[in-house]
This record gives sequence, C-alpha cells and structure tokens, in this order.
Amino acid sequence: QDAEIVRTRDPQRLAGCDVVVDVGGEYDPGRHRYDHHQRSFTESMRSLRPDKPWSTKLSSAGLVYCHFGAQILAGLLGQPEDGPVVSALYDKLYENFVEEIDAMDNGIAPAAGEPRYALSTTLSARVGHLNPRWNDPDQDTEVG
Repeated sequence: QDAEIVRTRDPQRLAGCDVVVDVGGEYDPGRHRYDHHQRSFTESMRSLRPDKPWSTKLSSAGLVYCHFGAQILAGLLGQPEDGPVVSALYDKLYENFVEEIDAMDNGIAPAAGEPRYALSTTLSARVGHLNPRWNDPDQDTEVG
C-alpha cells in the first residue's frame, strides 16, 4: 500500500523496480515482471491455471489478476483465498470484466467479421487516452 508508482519505459529505472507491469518485455512472475508484449507470449488463464476454462490470451492486467486476484479478494472480503466465496467471485470478475480487458488489449475481436461500429468508451479505450501519442517524441510519462 505504500508503493511508489513509476510510469516509465526506461530500462534502467525498470531494473530498480520491485514490480513491473505492462512494460519491459518480460513475463517472469518469480521476479514480479508482468508484461505480455513478447512475440513468444501465449499465456491464458487456462494455461497458467488449468482448472480455469478461459483461453483468451492474457494482457498484463490479466496476468496480475491471475497471480494476485484471489489473494486481493480474500483480503478485501475477509474470506479464505481457497474458499467458495472468493473462488466464485474470482471467476465472475474474470469472466465479466478482466477477460474483456485481456481481449481488447490483445486485439481480439468480440465477434468474427468487420465490426459495425467502434467501441470508444470501453475501459481499455479510456486508459489508452492516458498514454502518450504514438508519435510523441517523449514516450516517457514521467516528467524529469
């Protein structure tokens, strides 16, 4: 709860971070690196947790949820992490919230074929508006 949040893509600054999410090009939960931006990355909830049915490729948000969601829910609810309440809520939150973020972040369409309209007010779109423009010369989000 007392963590400092740093928004950067600077590898030297990332190296000093305890946890790195969505940048750095590395997925290594042992070192708390949760990025999905590698060509070789194909993890899904099912591949990391075979008891789960979802095969949508995970985004960094999904990776964090996969590894810490049940623990966080248990703490918030005062329930055992492996209990029925946390298990049911974990699955519902993934299926009805996080999976959409995973799919949108990975460019997975909700249906086959050309969409009839743009979804511009999704959570992913709103978060995307906080990022620097693709052609902004300064891609670091922290002002020195």
